Amino acid sequence: MPDLLTTTTAGPVRARRTGAFADARAARRYRLVLAALIAVGAAAAAGILAWDNPLPVGSEGFWRIARLRATSVVVIAVVVVCQATATVAFQTVTNNRVITPSIMGFEALYVAVQTAAVYSLGAVGVIALQGVPQFALQVVVMVGFSMLLYGWLLSGRYANLHVVLLVGIVLGGGLRSVATFMQRLLTPSEFDVLTARLFGSVSNADPSYLPIVVPLCAAAALGLHLLSARLNVLALGRDVAVGLGADHRRELMAVLLLVSVLMAASTALVGPMTFLGFLVASIAYQAAPTHDHRHLFPMAVAAGFAVLAGAYFVLKNVFYAEGAVSILIEAVGGTVFLVVLLRKGRL
Repeated sequence: MPDLLTTTTAGPVRARRTGAFADARAARRYRLVLAALIAVGAAAAAGILAWDNPLPVGSEGFWRIARLRATSVVVIAVVVVCQATATVAFQTVTNNRVITPSIMGFEALYVAVQTAAVYSLGAVGVIALQGVPQFALQVVVMVGFSMLLYGWLLSGRYANLHVVLLVGIVLGGGLRSVATFMQRLLTPSEFDVLTARLFGSVSNADPSYLPIVVPLCAAAALGLHLLSARLNVLALGRDVAVGLGADHRRELMAVLLLVSVLMAASTALVGPMTFLGFLVASIAYQAAPTHDHRHLFPMAVAAGFAVLAGAYFVLKNVFYAEGAVSILIEAVGGTVFLVVLLRKGRL
């Protein structure tokens, strides 16, 4: 794809002397910011593994405890890759930096599925059925629902991406209402079990799911990265992309499929984290002086890992409030969302 296609609607199409960057200074700034975020993330990961380890450094017991803690680091990495990559790609194809896949109803579907399971099977039945098959079924249901929605709305005579967004938001509200109704009919013990499953937390992740989640998320994220040049074109808008020879609907469906896989896997693994993707995508847009997705994706992932791993380490080891990580992320991300929305004045 010619290099002049690496810009988006945020700026005019023009030739660039240093690849995706306007000049050498911008390229240097990108490398410095990316290196700083990677350093912060690496320090946070090392702290999670080694901080407050009661055994001597380098001993067999020390590494045994570190291996147990490494599961949390892997889960954080998986969640960040899924949320950051999916959000950036989704905002590109929708030409909107406010709407995210979470707002579109992915997490509402997760809440509805979990609530229906507890309502129909009871707390004992849900706990008995936990396992890899149940997790895989949940991911398939979420991906199938999203692709059914996209395929139906994008293949009609009046196919319009804005209609997809509107219907997704409305369905998300409807699913939340149905879930709330079923929750009111649960016993207190069943409601406690359900609440624990609906609370987004790294501790919710079952290590037995990782052999499925890691390859699945790696393949989907790699697929979006390989589509970076196509995403650069789609960001120019449907009319321009079609004029440049792109099969807009086919490219759009491919991107939305990969986004659905990433969001379904992340949500099913740790639970809802509504504003994490929006927060790290916003940081990436501000930190990366380029609109080329080959550079936006790494910046978003590095920012996400630094934010989530840093928050996990500080809250767990300083404030002893490990379960409050998602609350902090949602509070900060929600504030950033409101600020961006008020500045833009529209969705």
